[in-house]
Amino acid sequence: MVVNASSTETTALLQKMKDHIGAVVQGKDAEIERVLTTLLAGGHLLLEDVPGVGKTTLAHAVAVTIGCSFRRIQFTADMLPSDLIGISLYNQQDQSFEFRPGPLFSQVVLADEINRTSPRTQSALLEAMNEGQITVDRETHPLSRPFLVIATQNPVESYGTYPLPESQLDRFLMRMRLGYPPANIEKEVLRTRKQTAPVEKMTPLIDAETLLSLQEKVDGVHFDEALQDYLYDIIHETRVSNLIAIGVSTRGSLLFHRAVRAYALVQGRNHVIPDDIKTLALPCLAHRITLRQRLSNDTWDPRKLSDTEQVLQDILDRLSIPL
Repeated sequence: MVVNASSTETTALLQKMKDHIGAVVQGKDAEIERVLTTLLAGGHLLLEDVPGVGKTTLAHAVAVTIGCSFRRIQFTADMLPSDLIGISLYNQQDQSFEFRPGPLFSQVVLADEINRTSPRTQSALLEAMNEGQITVDRETHPLSRPFLVIATQNPVESYGTYPLPESQLDRFLMRMRLGYPPANIEKEVLRTRKQTAPVEKMTPLIDAETLLSLQEKVDGVHFDEALQDYLYDIIHETRVSNLIAIGVSTRGSLLFHRAVRAYALVQGRNHVIPDDIKTLALPCLAHRITLRQRLSNDTWDPRKLSDTEQVLQDILDRLSIPL
């Protein structure tokens, strides 16, 4: 199904998608909007949070909603790149090598606890995430579109983990926390949840063709030149700040620019407003900068801004917003 050019039809469809996922992942409207933004922008998402708050459920619900194939990969210390991308095996009958694809050949991939595997295996994701293809034995295999990687990492435990290098962090459009559900929602879940998970009862709302059509509409969202200057000013400040050793890359600025347009579309508008930029600045940019030193010795706390987020927030507070 190809979405009609009407913005009203697009807005209605995106609202249905939010409601469809929200029926399973309750009380997380803002987080669902960011996931849909990542999806429409054609990016990838990193969820940094404690176990058991619904990260897998969210990824599965998104895959079902858009009618795409879904694979969950549990990353471990002994995992090899071939466990992700696949391997070529010799076929004695044909006397030739036959490629057997790995779990990355799915449209929605949940890379669970990605920081528990080695850098060598982590790097196997780079080509898939950036190029939409995988190369094995000098042969390139394209991945099906759309292609979305939702990776998770546990920020609390450090034993047996390998922090993601900057080169791989830069491949993720957004990094965000899911957090615990509101008290009233969690109480309701405790009262009504049966043995069968709600996501198992979900049915597709759209198909891959419809999603690709929605992604094309992102380019049609109007982005005023003054607002583009404002976005660039934020990027520039990360490169000249005395607190930041490495600022946002050009790839990061391009992805941020597209994410803002996608977010405006998710909000039901065909134009960008300043709040779109301010809302996405932290989830899109905080993981792309490196500070010269830590600002505090506090441990990870989902209720507080991280050091990088605080520096970015100070930049946002200091810059004037175009009217």
